[in-house]
Amino acid sequence: MKRHLAISAASGALVAVLLATPAVAALKPGAMAPDFTAVASRAGKDLTFSLKQALKKGPVVLYFYPSAFTGGCDLEAHTFATDKAKFDAAGATIIGVSADSLQRLNAFSSDPKYCAGKFPVASDSSGKIAASYDLATIAAQSGMKDVRGVAIDHGFIPRTTFVIASDGRIVATLSSEADHLRPDQHVTRSLAIVKHLKTHKQVG
Repeated sequence: MKRHLAISAASGALVAVLLATPAVAALKPGAMAPDFTAVASRAGKDLTFSLKQALKKGPVVLYFYPSAFTGGCDLEAHTFATDKAKFDAAGATIIGVSADSLQRLNAFSSDPKYCAGKFPVASDSSGKIAASYDLATIAAQSGMKDVRGVAIDHGFIPRTTFVIASDGRIVATLSSEADHLRPDQHVTRSLAIVKHLKTHKQVG
């Protein structure tokens, strides 16, 4: 019960912050995805993620999320982890990006309830990567805490998912704010898109 209340409180405060901000105008399908390299964590270990290198293997699902250890973001990460094998089968790479510190991401990426070590999550503490995708980082309210009771000391990037084809072109932009998608729907919709990309490539 205590954990449920913590999740509700953290999620409620986060939703309030996001709803109090103007709509964002994320990059649209057809645009070329800005290249980036970022420090990231997978299974609690530091690594360097390169979009350019990942695209050499196939499409990339780049998902921005507000904060680790908050209700919606936890659900989204858990769903991506659960469906990781399906993304692998479609030849797609998953990369999560938030303004969380690498220290927070090391804990988040290794937690079996969330990322479970299945995919990397990158730190965009400066907001530069988000800005290159036309996403503005929103300041956190003073005193906000995550589901663990730890203070959230970073800004929030609006929940937005970009599906990027192997040629670097954005083929889909999914926004919780504009499209009214639940966190887990970002996963199911992006999975359907990368499956379609694979089928289309095989047919072509």
